[in-house]
Amino acid sequence: MSRTRAALDAVRRRRSYSRVTDAAPSDAELAEYVSALSAIADHSGLRPWRLIALRGDARDRLGDGLAQAAGGDAAKYRAKARRAPLVLAIVVSPRKSGKVPIWEQEAVASGVAHTLGLLLHEGGWGTIWRTGELTRKKSVRKALGVAKPEYLLGWLYVGGIPDRNKKPKPRKPLDLTRHLSAL
Repeated sequence: MSRTRAALDAVRRRRSYSRVTDAAPSDAELAEYVSALSAIADHSGLRPWRLIALRGDARDRLGDGLAQAAGGDAAKYRAKARRAPLVLAIVVSPRKSGKVPIWEQEAVASGVAHTLGLLLHEGGWGTIWRTGELTRKKSVRKALGVAKPEYLLGWLYVGGIPDRNKKPKPRKPLDLTRHLSAL
């Protein structure tokens, strides 16, 4: 199989898993996936991103920050933060640059999140991307130790895939006439 075909197949296989098991990649496995992110397209090599790994009780910090931002029940938001054994917060860490605008630096962080999700899926892990109106609230940033000018982009919830034998629901084909044009 060609490398191009393998990459296409990997992208086509990727799925989101809203429910995962309590298994999660080890710190060493996670480090291997993250080290591959050095290949992300990144104008001027600024690497304007970082990740915060939340495991165990550390996930409660996220839940508490979300509860404070929403003015809601901490237990409810802690339960949401504990839906996966590993939560990876994606942080945009803007760098001063006369050439690379902030939006482009955020695009790099988005590429990191998407590529990491793809790598994790290929490694046999279930992930789902989470965001929401509370993502950029001060209490959430503060709970995770994210200080301005940094800001949160969202979270990858990571865990084991519950039923590996279940065939995934087919995806709706892409309408290429809507998504690809030529001049």
